[in-house]
Amino acid sequence: MAKGWRPLREQVPVAAGRGAGGVAQSRRARGITRALRRVFGRWLFYFSLLLVLLLFFLAVFGPVVVPYQPLKTDPAAQFLAPSRAHWLGTDQYGRDIFARLVHATRLDLMISFSVVGLALVAGSLLGAISGFVGKAFDDVVMRVVDILQSFPAFILAMGLTAVLGNTIGNVILSIGVAYTPYFVRLTRGEMLKVRRLEYADAARCVGASPWRTLYYHLLPNAITPSLVQAALALGWAILDTAGLAFLGLGIRSPTAEWGVMVSDGAKNILSVEWWTWLFPGLAIFIAVFGFNGIADTLRARVTREE
Repeated sequence: MAKGWRPLREQVPVAAGRGAGGVAQSRRARGITRALRRVFGRWLFYFSLLLVLLLFFLAVFGPVVVPYQPLKTDPAAQFLAPSRAHWLGTDQYGRDIFARLVHATRLDLMISFSVVGLALVAGSLLGAISGFVGKAFDDVVMRVVDILQSFPAFILAMGLTAVLGNTIGNVILSIGVAYTPYFVRLTRGEMLKVRRLEYADAARCVGASPWRTLYYHLLPNAITPSLVQAALALGWAILDTAGLAFLGLGIRSPTAEWGVMVSDGAKNILSVEWWTWLFPGLAIFIAVFGFNGIADTLRARVTREE
């Protein structure tokens, strides 16, 4: 008999015992991972929501607290460091940075929600109709969407803004058009799934018209992914608005806007006037982090429910 050999009936229990222990350990590890994700997800959501609410509070009540006007210059107060008189300092024209930051918060949030609202409504309606009707109309819509998505959204917004002009309305329109294809594709994909479900057939059987079936029964069930995408796009819109302003293609000085303020402060990035670019840059970071955190939590919740 070979040395070290054991009968099969003696080997199986050992292997089985080790396998059971490994499975139990793996299950405990997965349970700990799920618990950590759940706790971290809740923390991320509440912290992100707190940041967004802070920005809204600043936009609504900030102008009441700030004693300075965002466009008022004071040559005697150029490049003053943060102090009790000027909480965040002043820029090269003596303008109070906190006053400009407050008004920029109001403007950037307005632009962000306008862009996403435009893209969400237009993209969801077009995507729903395209997925519901199908045939030649669907082919035409999707080919146009493919063409628009062949360009990065920021590059497309740059081109449209350069053609239309750099007013606030044109910036909203340009970025909104650049974001619309994402919502078209998302809503169309969901519409292709829900139009074959039983409640869609039930609506047709009771005599509902095609358009009533589309807007009252199918669209509310197909728009959920687009709503999650909208929360994420709010951060994108703030970044793209600030990026266009920084490059001189969007909103321009002396308008109080985060990208404009960063662009003005970037000229002093190698000098000691750090407050001219740091605070507007932090405002952009806080806004994007807040909206992205909320969007990630919503996306995880929707994924679990599905």
